[in-house]
Amino acid sequence: MDDTVTSEDPDVRRAYQRCRTMQRRHDPTFYVATGCLPRRTRPAVHALYGFVRGADELVDGPGAPTDPAERRLALDAWERTLRDGVAAGHSDHPVIAALVDAAHRHDLPLDELDVYMDSMRVDCGPVRIADGAALDRYMNGSAAAVGRLMAPLLEAPAGLREQIAALGVAFQLTNFVRDVAEDWSLDRVYLPGLPEEDLRDGFASPRVRACVERDVARARELFSVTACVPAGLRPAMRPGVRLARAVYLRVLDRIEASGFDVLRPGAGSLLPRLPRVPSLHAPRGAI
Repeated sequence: MDDTVTSEDPDVRRAYQRCRTMQRRHDPTFYVATGCLPRRTRPAVHALYGFVRGADELVDGPGAPTDPAERRLALDAWERTLRDGVAAGHSDHPVIAALVDAAHRHDLPLDELDVYMDSMRVDCGPVRIADGAALDRYMNGSAAAVGRLMAPLLEAPAGLREQIAALGVAFQLTNFVRDVAEDWSLDRVYLPGLPEEDLRDGFASPRVRACVERDVARARELFSVTACVPAGLRPAMRPGVRLARAVYLRVLDRIEASGFDVLRPGAGSLLPRLPRVPSLHAPRGAI
């Protein structure tokens, strides 16, 4: 293992290795970005990925319960396992053990995962985001929350942490714009105002394109107002953040070049799917 894990507990070291393997297998884009971070930071990022990936599996994985209520109960149990581990100072779970250790080492604000899990529970059934305010609430509970968790791992000064949360929202909004067709196949509509009759027909009507154009513009605005983030970090932390920004901005470029047609075949393959977080919605697969 080329990342620095100094725990004397072999179970904790194995938990970090498991999280690292999960990220490499299921999310190579984010894995590469993580590899740009200092060695001392990478294991904690792998651990955070492992937790959010585990939650994603309980909602969308091949072994996920089919009943929405059962999915929510599974998320409750996942969250309870983390809380129990934090209270005890250790966990026997082969993924959560790593996050408990990382939280202790890096003083992570794990209470942010409360709102994160609330957003995950929204995804347990059909999703229809009614308006911009509802979308903001969802993204605050998912991307922004994980951004706030990433901030101490990036050793960000306190004044930059909300900017990092906003950058996470820019990443997630880009995901939502790109993945309109895939999300529709899962009975989810995240972008307010998308006409469902056009989604059913796979037709990028003027109304569809207008909604997409609106949210591409909003994502670009978020990338613009968070452009200061890399320069505000220590030099060792900058390459990974710059890489993630560049990849997502290319996605927006390609969506614009398509005339905002995100329903055409192949539109969702503009970028490997990431989990529901900063740069942390990911390919499906078993843990």
